[in-house]
Amino acid sequence: MTTQPARVSPWNIANYLTVLRIVLVPLVVWLLLARDGDDAWFRLGAFAAFAAASITDKIDGDIARARGLVTDFGKIADPIADKLLLGAVFICLSLLGEVWWWVTVVILVREVGITLLRFVVIRYGVIAASPGGKLKTVLQIAAAGLLLLPWASWLSGTPLDVVDGVLLVLVLAAAAVTLVTGVDYLVRAYRLVRRGR
Repeated sequence: MTTQPARVSPWNIANYLTVLRIVLVPLVVWLLLARDGDDAWFRLGAFAAFAAASITDKIDGDIARARGLVTDFGKIADPIADKLLLGAVFICLSLLGEVWWWVTVVILVREVGITLLRFVVIRYGVIAASPGGKLKTVLQIAAAGLLLLPWASWLSGTPLDVVDGVLLVLVLAAAAVTLVTGVDYLVRAYRLVRRGR
């Protein structure tokens, strides 16, 4: 007689952290857009909330795997929380004129498209995260986080060329890796489906 593995309750610390990340999204948006995005203290608040949310992304996954708390809810909610957080920040930054809209569109289309594609191909198998995908996430978080900081207020009266240059390179790198990894995922998904059929 075989025993069924114990069902993991979705009411656990890993999922609580995922929900917290989702709850922090409107707070980040409000702090970033407050006073037309020009108030240094609100920008710092937005950065702090964004940083806290980003940290929970790492912590909740580690806890879920270490304590055996992986659930269907977590598998769905965790990537959605990531997309909501980064998508909301890049949209707000574009609304403020601090990030080109094409960069935000590339990121949104890639993230939403690949997330939907995962559900389509799941019956054929799971495509493991690639090193490029992890680099993409790091670059997106770094670009978004640094863009939230009130550089203009901190460096008022001094040239911002160096800071602007670094941010520009980071944003372009994030957009490029996002696009390349999106294409790579499409290719791998096509091969997986073809093999499955």
